[in-house]
Amino acid sequence: MTQKTILNETHRALGAKMVDFGGWDMPIHYGSQLDEHHLVRRDAGMFDVSHMTVVDLTGAKVRDFLRHLVANSVDKLQKPGKALYTAMLNPQGGVIDDLIVYFMSEDWFRLVVNAATREKDVAWITAQATAFAVDVRERPEFGMVAVQGPNAREKVVGLLREEDRAPVSKLLRFSAREARTTDGVEVFVARTGYTGEDGFEVIVPEAQTVAFWNALLEAGVKPAGLGARDTLRLEAGMNLYGQDMDDTVSPFEAALAWTVVLDEGRDFIGRAALEAQQAAGVSRQMIGLVMDEKGVLRHGQKVLTANGEGEILSGTFSPSIGKAIAFARVPAGAPGEVRVDIRGKEVPVRVVKFPFVREGKVQDGI
Repeated sequence: MTQKTILNETHRALGAKMVDFGGWDMPIHYGSQLDEHHLVRRDAGMFDVSHMTVVDLTGAKVRDFLRHLVANSVDKLQKPGKALYTAMLNPQGGVIDDLIVYFMSEDWFRLVVNAATREKDVAWITAQATAFAVDVRERPEFGMVAVQGPNAREKVVGLLREEDRAPVSKLLRFSAREARTTDGVEVFVARTGYTGEDGFEVIVPEAQTVAFWNALLEAGVKPAGLGARDTLRLEAGMNLYGQDMDDTVSPFEAALAWTVVLDEGRDFIGRAALEAQQAAGVSRQMIGLVMDEKGVLRHGQKVLTANGEGEILSGTFSPSIGKAIAFARVPAGAPGEVRVDIRGKEVPVRVVKFPFVREGKVQDGI
């Protein structure tokens, strides 16, 4: 059965086109995906991300547990509110999910995991937590709204009570804190996002989520759907779980080596497999592509390189660049002149470093 967020009726009232996304009935756009994309790059837009799952971990050994559970090092998190992007791996080194870990206190860490993988994730986390006597608590009573764009932060800060405005304004990237709105509603504000723009992701009690969304609307923030979210995150060089990586792909094969810390004495799940892969040489890599010719790069298209064939993972027309861009998984090594098979025609593409766009600016070499 398709699940609905608390904002479902609100989206419909705003004229949203709804689609099934990982078993959730979600807005793809509210009229124009292109306009929504540019709105986030130039001003501010908001997304319903209430389908994401908040999981609270509590217990005396919660830090030790996370040192074992995830590939990035939670020892980087020393200040309450600091956050970390990481992959959670299986013993074979494949990515079960990518998630954000928030350090609240030594006996309380908060995770935000993907919607489509929530059951698998919670079951895996719970099974691993037993040995550490860590309590795993899913928090379905929360909604979540992402407000993204160059003017997003000031829009959110304007809805907070006076004493919380300065501390929230001063939040560094990948940091969060609890605050209250002018109506006295307790919210959790994180300076994170999935667009390559500045902004906040705000966790709100589900019962107050519609009111918070409407307050943002009144403040001049327009809604954006999953269509714009996808083009924004791909321009920003951000992976989509299930499309760019899954439990058969290691972080090294998904351009996520930067999220892996092979620190001394930490035996995290999947470490042995990653070290073996590193020693043997990683056989596949994820690269960024730009197509100067007209056309669109799409998931599943064949990619031809000097070292053999690969395929397009995520592909789209980039509204900010005006050309098609993509991630592709291809054999390791210098790819040489790369072509994509589009309906039987081999079209040349350029291999580029990503992100393609950062904070509204097309990056050099794109």
